[in-house]
Amino acid sequence: MARASFDVTLLSSGHDVADARLHRHCAALRRAGLRVEVIAKGRAEDAPAETEFRSIRPKGITGRGVKALTLPGKARGTLLVTLDPDLIPAARAKRLFSHGRRLAVDLHEDYVALLDDRAWAKGAAGKIAKVWARSAIALSRRADLTVVADQHVPPADAARRLVVRNLPDMTLLPERGALDGIPRALYVGDVRDSRGLFTMLEAIEQAPEWLLDVVGPVAARDKERLDAWRASSPAAERVKMHGRMPPAAAWQLARGAWVGMSLLHSTPAFESAIPSKIYEYLACGMPVLSSPIKRAAELVEKAGAGAIVADATEAGAQLRAWSGESRAEFQLMRKAANEWAERDLGATNPHDLFARAVAELVADARGTKAAMPVVARTQ
Repeated sequence: MARASFDVTLLSSGHDVADARLHRHCAALRRAGLRVEVIAKGRAEDAPAETEFRSIRPKGITGRGVKALTLPGKARGTLLVTLDPDLIPAARAKRLFSHGRRLAVDLHEDYVALLDDRAWAKGAAGKIAKVWARSAIALSRRADLTVVADQHVPPADAARRLVVRNLPDMTLLPERGALDGIPRALYVGDVRDSRGLFTMLEAIEQAPEWLLDVVGPVAARDKERLDAWRASSPAAERVKMHGRMPPAAAWQLARGAWVGMSLLHSTPAFESAIPSKIYEYLACGMPVLSSPIKRAAELVEKAGAGAIVADATEAGAQLRAWSGESRAEFQLMRKAANEWAERDLGATNPHDLFARAVAELVADARGTKAAMPVVARTQ
């Protein structure tokens, strides 16, 4: 086999190149000394540092389907990492017909459960999507490396299964510091109703001394309602919608922020997962305002670094309390967030363990011995 142009190709048919998990993967791979190519949607300026980026522009569902079949054939890496389940069939075919290539599949969500949160995934379309997702999960079992974001994420068994939790990469986060003079909340992630968009906005309406920064792409089906809110709400000037940003830039907004917001609705996928933003809020020293979804609420309560609120009214009241009569309690929660980060993030970054596994596969494909990268977390 001719030597590939890159050690690793990270390939996505649906994620933007600004995706946080993609950036964490790339940062770890580069720390391991691997040459990395990324093929995904988005802008070159949002791509991970020190990678080669090729942009794609799939148009609609049909266009994405075509890309899913053709993109793996364009990968120039010895090892291909797929970030979307629709890429797995063609990626497995590329491995089969390209001697010496290796395949890693990253299933960073329970895709079958996640479809319950998508408005389009109803009726016949939803049934077809679930059959496709289950088929992709089944195919992922025979990859050289099957990566999942949590223990509950399928498949439960695979030839080589590695759990890479969405813990923060401290190199992408700012140092903890002093609070802004004006109370400010922060949300980073997909921006849609089911992830608490309008709950957050209503809460800010009820906490008139607070500001809110929202980072992430707004779901198409929620844009009209959001525009109507911004045109009519007296709180609109206190909310800044930043749109999509690469992680390192997005998390600079954590400097001085008081609180991280995670007011996700109760869905099967959300109940069984912990939003990665909660880990990052805590790592930045911010108490978390969370909805009562099971695992997220358990984490916040165990850390003693936030509050669980059932709706916008409770969220607004909690914000008012933290900047008012409960300010001392809030300061204790800030301390608890810092203590959680120091205690529970641990010495090893799981993305570095992923990079080590990838380096071993690349070396095996080339018949060389992999240098074992240092996996201590960078503080």
